[in-house]
Amino acid sequence: MYTMVLSILHRATGLFLSACSLLFVGWLVAAAAGPDAYAAAGRFFSGFAVRFVLTVALAAFWYHLFAGIRHLAWDLGFGFEKSSARASAAVVLVCTAAAFAATLFLTPAWRWLTGTP
Repeated sequence: MYTMVLSILHRATGLFLSACSLLFVGWLVAAAAGPDAYAAAGRFFSGFAVRFVLTVALAAFWYHLFAGIRHLAWDLGFGFEKSSARASAAVVLVCTAAAFAATLFLTPAWRWLTGTP
C-alpha cells in the first residue's frame, strides 16, 4: 500500500512540476521582454495564489527528487522487501520534510512566500 501510494504521488508530483515549469518560462520571457513586462510578472508572482502554488511546487520538487532516488535504487534491484520498502518510504518522507523546511527557513524563500520584506 505504501509503495503504491508513494509511487503514484511520485508520478503526480512530476506532472505538477511539469505544469509549474510554465510559470518559470513565463518569468524568463518577462525578464527577456524588458522592465515593464518584468514588473508585471513581479506583480503576478506576488499574488497569494501563485505564492501558494510555488510553495506546493517546492515541496513537490523535494518529494520528487527523493522518490526518484528511491526509484533508482529499485531499478538497481535494491529495497523490494516489504520492510525495506517501508523504511525507504519513511526516509523519503523525512528527507522531503527536512529539505522543504531547510529551504524555507535557510533561504529568502520564506520571506518571499509569506510576502514579508
